[in-house]
Amino acid sequence: MKLLVTGGAGFIGSNFIKLIISETNWEVINLDKLTYAGNLENLAEIKDNRRHCFVRGDISDPEQVKRIFSQYKPAAVINFAAESHVDRSIQNAAPFITTNVLGTQVLLEASRQYHVDKYVQVSTDEVYGSLEAGEGFFTEETPLAPNSPYSASKASADLLCRAFHKTYRMPVVVTRCSNNFGPYQFPEKLIPLVITNALEGKPIPVYGDGLNVRDWIHVFDHCSALKLVIEKGRPGEVYNIGGGAQVTNLELIKEILSIAGQHESLLNFVKDRPGHDRHYAIDPQKIKNELGWNLLYDFRRGLTETVTWYINNKPWWERIKSGEYQQYYQEWYGNLR
Repeated sequence: MKLLVTGGAGFIGSNFIKLIISETNWEVINLDKLTYAGNLENLAEIKDNRRHCFVRGDISDPEQVKRIFSQYKPAAVINFAAESHVDRSIQNAAPFITTNVLGTQVLLEASRQYHVDKYVQVSTDEVYGSLEAGEGFFTEETPLAPNSPYSASKASADLLCRAFHKTYRMPVVVTRCSNNFGPYQFPEKLIPLVITNALEGKPIPVYGDGLNVRDWIHVFDHCSALKLVIEKGRPGEVYNIGGGAQVTNLELIKEILSIAGQHESLLNFVKDRPGHDRHYAIDPQKIKNELGWNLLYDFRRGLTETVTWYINNKPWWERIKSGEYQQYYQEWYGNLR
């Protein structure tokens, strides 16, 4: 099968591609714009694999997307491509609307015209908003109530997917996942930011009182769920994917510092983010019952392995923090599109 993966040079997308290459015989066309969060070093180990083809491009460019569909004729599409950092969306929402909403529409239209067998939209639990005191978990029936420009753009994309399924009977599936962690995550995200700052002896910013609760999942567990959705997910359905590891940001940061052997004196409480959601928690029973998905990673084990990975791969994140990683494309892929 030919699978088009958009945003495949990012954190989750690159881990997903490597899982697909290792566990299937599928061919992967990897379309990525290589914005600040796209890093081809994430895929260095499969650079010469004949079943992985990288194309640099923008999902919001209809002509380019049409050419890719015409040339490669993918049987399935999975869309990871997104602007995804809440803080950046608060500063400037425009790129989030362009990529997350318009880009999704362009992909859906091309997928419809070329009759793909499955389109998977990778979304987020943030489209549900924030759980109130006494509420248990987000389910697939929870109303959408996004509270940031980022989550509003993702909710908009989810609704476009629903509309394309209802209007055109397209085989569209939406997944909504809790917070991911693991190797190759861009260092501005919470866990790698804490790890790398701790290793450098730098202050670690903690929003507000640090008691916001997140539900964490290892990226490999998320990727295994997505593979099942491509294989067996029912068109028109939404599947929530959660790790069942609910901790406050403060608890998480202290745990990372303990694993890394660093002191809590690095904690630096700062003004809270505008519209900061208080509590996320995902109920993943539907994907477990329907598709047979189960977690492989214990949270503590996964967190320890992640800290160890960043300790052992210091050059990778140092190049990102300095901006040098962006030279990798020209060094290794300068002759590609």
